[in-house]
Amino acid sequence: MKGKLTRREMLRLSTVIGAGTLVTACAGAATPAPAPTTAPEPTKAPEATQAEATTAPEATTAPEATTAPEAATGAEVPRNRTLVLNHGGTGGKYTWVGQINPVGGMNHQEGGALLWDPLFYYSVFADKDIPWLAESGTYNDDYTELTIKLRAGAEWSDGVPFTSKDVVWTLEAYKANEKIDYHQQVLDFVDSVSAPDDQTVVIKFTGAQPRFKFEILSFKFDTGICPLPAHFFEDKKIEATKINEEPGGEDMPHTGMFNVKMTPEQLVYDLRPDWWGFKTGFQKEPDIKRVIFIPLSDMATAAQRVVNNEADACLDLRPTLIRTAVQQNPKITTHTGKDEPLGYIDWWPNSLWMNTASEPYSDKDVRWAINYTIDRDTIDKVVFLGAKITSVFPYPEYPALKKYLDQARPLADKLGVSKFSLEESAKLMEKAGFSKDGEGFWVKDGARVNATIDGFESIHADIVPVLVEMLRNGGFEAAINFGNDAYQNMADGKPGLYMFGHGASVIDPYATMELYHSRYSAPLGTTAGGNHFSRYKNPEFDQIVDDMRAVPPGDPKLNDLFMKAIEIYWTDMIDVPVIQWLHRIPYNQTYWTNWPTQDNPYLNGAYWHWTFPLLVMGLKAAQ
Repeated sequence: MKGKLTRREMLRLSTVIGAGTLVTACAGAATPAPAPTTAPEPTKAPEATQAEATTAPEATTAPEATTAPEAATGAEVPRNRTLVLNHGGTGGKYTWVGQINPVGGMNHQEGGALLWDPLFYYSVFADKDIPWLAESGTYNDDYTELTIKLRAGAEWSDGVPFTSKDVVWTLEAYKANEKIDYHQQVLDFVDSVSAPDDQTVVIKFTGAQPRFKFEILSFKFDTGICPLPAHFFEDKKIEATKINEEPGGEDMPHTGMFNVKMTPEQLVYDLRPDWWGFKTGFQKEPDIKRVIFIPLSDMATAAQRVVNNEADACLDLRPTLIRTAVQQNPKITTHTGKDEPLGYIDWWPNSLWMNTASEPYSDKDVRWAINYTIDRDTIDKVVFLGAKITSVFPYPEYPALKKYLDQARPLADKLGVSKFSLEESAKLMEKAGFSKDGEGFWVKDGARVNATIDGFESIHADIVPVLVEMLRNGGFEAAINFGNDAYQNMADGKPGLYMFGHGASVIDPYATMELYHSRYSAPLGTTAGGNHFSRYKNPEFDQIVDDMRAVPPGDPKLNDLFMKAIEIYWTDMIDVPVIQWLHRIPYNQTYWTNWPTQDNPYLNGAYWHWTFPLLVMGLKAAQ
């Protein structure tokens, strides 16, 4: 078979996705646990988007401002000063109750970002660096040294001043402790860190590191590190979980503008009037005085809560449900208002990853054969209702990256990356020594290719069934695993395919290519988290990536290096790129206005990212 799917096959795929949607909406998948992070790649725990239900409920009349839920605090805060979010949890419960250490159990996607301040923020849509605990960060001429000036008056929640000693201690701890995320980058890139005075930090690098401030020290999306309280840890293990408000436990000092009270059923964050940023005049108090997180059960219920003004936002919805929600309540808007695509492109383009160090996925002919079974045009039509979401890139189509991607498109066409051809797929499988068995599946030495797709029902229930059908049509024994072991299978390199995103490059192409550097190619039998599932090794590729690292963003030298790297990525088909990722988040304006939109792009609207505090500062009370 060659070319596009037939109308009959398209109808069958539509039935597959429809059935998957109905089952998911009825079952209510749990949110996957956060994925371990290795910086600068993100803890890209899948954003817990549920496949859409059939119809969102009719909106009720907007209630008057009342007392919001108070489960954990005993204090009353009016509804019109409370932000309510239906998000996260596992099996309808929050599982990290009592854990606020950002390197030891805290989940920033469930509001934990409100507890911790970074040195810098970055807003992708505003394309703006926002100094926070730091006032500035300045490189020397050759990017081998970074000098950070800290903001005067910053302090920990226990009243101890925040100083350069905290930053020095944090980086030295990351450098020394191999058990924590970002260890490898800090170890490889940082030669020394010193504190000439309480407000100054000097970081000397092992070579040119023009991205360290952005990739490591800045909060954006799901990445970045924050300083930790040196006076608290002393001889304690940095990765140990610290208990907040637990009998016999310890309150871990934090720098963020909220405190938290936790139960498995609810997370309640209350504003700290004594936050250093208010006391120094750095920021004004936001209208929001409390943030409540309610665990997600299923997206039909989440959409109902937003439509009925019971919640102000929820996780991003699938195409049909977001359209219905917007239609049912005139107070609901999205990033693009009432217009398609009712959302924005996230930084998490999804591929079918595989363990390239393990047979048969170690054969690039097999990887290319898998790629040829994917009909991206049909995915756009069937899954995304005509929106052009499929992609041949492991990059988000962001403005800063566009010039690189446009430069590479002719090469992608030449190589046939987007080509759908079961005939070409079959030729490659035969070349690799496979033949079809009596059931039409590829087999070699008595073993079929395990093409089970590990993924997450909460976000992949619309597309993975379609991918499975395409793979099976191509002779690959594909199935779906949305089990609790899905992420661990990816990290452990188990046989199969992994539907997962990249979450790396934003402003230039380096970070995504670094995901495939052999320094992250964990040996078979060990765990490889942090989006390093491919375990790819190629000395030529490594050298190109190393050369890219030393070139600052925007330098024309990156163009040629990027083209060399992307050619190897495609030629070796390190993973199979499938789709861009869309965030279709419903914003209810009954209580809160000034949500970030395409007309007011001060931030991306995913409150589960590290930039959540900037959203809290930006929202305005409607009543």
